[in-house]
Amino acid sequence: MRRVSVIGNTGSGKTTFAAQLATRLGVPHVELDAIYWGPNWSSLDVETLQTRVREVTGGDAWVCDGNYSVVRPIVLERADTVVWLDLPLRTCLLRTLKRTAHRTRSGEELWAGNRETWRNVFVGRKALVWWLITQHRRRRRDNAVHFAAPEARHLRLFRFRSSGAAEAWLADI
Repeated sequence: MRRVSVIGNTGSGKTTFAAQLATRLGVPHVELDAIYWGPNWSSLDVETLQTRVREVTGGDAWVCDGNYSVVRPIVLERADTVVWLDLPLRTCLLRTLKRTAHRTRSGEELWAGNRETWRNVFVGRKALVWWLITQHRRRRRDNAVHFAAPEARHLRLFRFRSSGAAEAWLADI
């Protein structure tokens, strides 16, 4: 286990889990959100994002977290292991709300100086809560199909449906 992709819905704990796993394995942690987001919530164009992801996943060992479909083939082609944090919608929703409350109160800086606001979470079709509620089932179904396909045979898949199971697995690393 040298090149690990950590996937899961918003609020599943991908970044926290990936950072802890990278530390335990002694490898770099690659956070796709940090690559994708620029100042004022601007985003990279697809080609630049793909180029940067190729660069950061070109090494012998890493743990990468994120779900960007335009770079998923790049990450999974290079990965040897996938950790899928397949947590229930209620867990992801509660975590997203708690995380947002903490970040808005603290003014925590995210990527490229961005800060989370309640507006990002609740307003519009791109809002995190709306996205999570409308996409949770579809993402779960799509992931199950993808990892059952022949092109995913080279991957060791660890699918965790509870935080406790994921934490216990991580503790054994």
